[in-house]
Amino acid sequence: MRKVPLAFLLASLAAGHALAQDRKVISTPNAPEAIGPYSQAIRAGKTIYLAGQIAIDPKTKELKKGTIEEETKLVLENLQAVLAAEGLGMEHIVSTTVFLKDLNEFGKMNGVYATFFKSNPPARATVEVARLPRDVKVEIAAIAVAP
Repeated sequence: MRKVPLAFLLASLAAGHALAQDRKVISTPNAPEAIGPYSQAIRAGKTIYLAGQIAIDPKTKELKKGTIEEETKLVLENLQAVLAAEGLGMEHIVSTTVFLKDLNEFGKMNGVYATFFKSNPPARATVEVARLPRDVKVEIAAIAVAP
């Protein structure tokens, strides 16, 4: 069994405690309210973890089912609104995870996605899923880093 120095353990505990103390819930009326027990976003230090967004209109609180392009645009606008609540923009996103109901619509989703990330796009994973909340076509989650 390998022995871990006490100083390392204490530093690790202190770092974890500092992050827990530095944890902030981000919420804005300009993006859809959470439809479950989660936050729109959490800031831990300089990192912002954005919950997956679907095509819900934040003004009417209604689902806007449409084409993959229409849903993708609204999803990305919702992510943009959550970032704006922290004074950040899409350029601060470093990673996204895109969940698609039909991977055959990747090209159409990607066309809209590209308009939100014109230069230095974030890292991305895209996966096809059997079903998404409220039977939407796309959900996108993201991670951003503040300057």
